[in-house]
Amino acid sequence: SGGEPAAEESPSASNDASATESPTADVSVPEGVEVSAQGSDLEFGDSAVVVFEPDQERSTLLELTVTSARKGRLDDFKGFILDDPYKRKANYYYVKVSVENVGEGDVGGAPVPLWGVNGENTLLPAVNFTTDFKKCASTPLPKKFEPGDSVATCLVYLSPDGGSLEAVSFRPDQAFDPIEWTGEIKPPKKDEKKNKKKKRDRNRG
Repeated sequence: SGGEPAAEESPSASNDASATESPTADVSVPEGVEVSAQGSDLEFGDSAVVVFEPDQERSTLLELTVTSARKGRLDDFKGFILDDPYKRKANYYYVKVSVENVGEGDVGGAPVPLWGVNGENTLLPAVNFTTDFKKCASTPLPKKFEPGDSVATCLVYLSPDGGSLEAVSFRPDQAFDPIEWTGEIKPPKKDEKKNKKKKRDRNRG
């Protein structure tokens, strides 16, 4: 515990932010794979196939699935230095996602191309940790992520000034009509347990 802050994040100031290059016609689509339409509105549990080009040298198709989202608690970060008011006053959200490489390229080590969206329609990048965070790893793709590889992971989003998480978005550039996932944001696990206990106590009464 202690040391330098383990979470390094810099949320974008507007929807101009970009995690990847613009999709191009240079990415080959294997037979039987269909790329999802721009502007698709999805629910947690739904999947989308997207063109992913993390740099000028690499490209592939990813099947992205946002499975669930839960609000975190500041207490979860005990042992981390959060002396920055920006971090202390933020709300944290844990989003579980799965990623499968359904294309033909290796994009190992690239960030998972999903952003949080807050109530002000600002894109929130996933927090990057310099040490292990067991509640939600929030790490890039494995060093090798070749065709057919898949991973289930969890991404942490910081919403400033006690902000909300309204959606999770794939938006590789400003011109792209984003694909967005929405669904129930579950309360922190401790709060959820307390609520369940209160409900049981009421039922017994």
